[in-house]
Amino acid sequence: MDLVKFFLALVLALPLCAESPLRYQPALDTAFANLYSSDFNSAQKVLDGYLAQNPEDPVGFSVRASGYLFSELDRLGILEADFFKDDKSITNKKRALQPDPKIHDLFYGAVNKAQQLSKQILTKNPNDQNALFASCLADGVLTDYLALIEKRQLQSLSVNKDGYRDAKHLLKLAPDFYDAYLTTGFTEYLVGSIPIVFRWFVRFDDVQGDKQQGVQTMKMVAQNGHYLKPFAKILLATAYLREKHIGDAKALLKELTQSYPQNALLKHELDRLSGGM
Repeated sequence: MDLVKFFLALVLALPLCAESPLRYQPALDTAFANLYSSDFNSAQKVLDGYLAQNPEDPVGFSVRASGYLFSELDRLGILEADFFKDDKSITNKKRALQPDPKIHDLFYGAVNKAQQLSKQILTKNPNDQNALFASCLADGVLTDYLALIEKRQLQSLSVNKDGYRDAKHLLKLAPDFYDAYLTTGFTEYLVGSIPIVFRWFVRFDDVQGDKQQGVQTMKMVAQNGHYLKPFAKILLATAYLREKHIGDAKALLKELTQSYPQNALLKHELDRLSGGM
């Protein structure tokens, strides 16, 4: 009887184990650590090895797209504090930037692959947590690329809406999947920051545009997130700078520079704030 109970328990546990077998992978931890250190080439080399062994994991391709996005944000100076000094900076088309054509193609290739693999998995199992996370991560980096680099705000909001939907679905299945809260929190803050005219074109279900609520949700990711914990801190520091909460921004930047001392941009921004902005 004990043996029967053992096998019954094992069979009942299998679906739970199968839902998100790839939630956190050491190789992806390493890739993200390299990205946050601005070592983009090393991050992509790690991803080369990971994807060679896991060619059907959409999260790997979403992280690859994140690497290309981060490298362009760094090259173009988009994360510098001056760029985020007010709400108009994000939507100012006069600040249209010139993306690297090669990185542009690699970025869209990685996003498309992540979305393709996620869709294939979700067609068979709409509750696959790994695929849902990959989808909302891919949509998130695409949203940033469209809005911050290509200045295509309306299209970026449409993509963000898809990512928000997948993140909400994922969080219903796994409320402790804290990285997914970054999508919902950033969406709340973003909708509260954009000119109201844009909100008429793209409606978000249950998003009020409450910037304070968005900040609180991103703070939760900054405390409890995994892959996106440092990125949540970067976004929070940016939000604090834009809201003139200099002390809070300095505290986060100090944490980030201690964790990623090779990131010259983070150190530069902390020095700027410490020297008087």
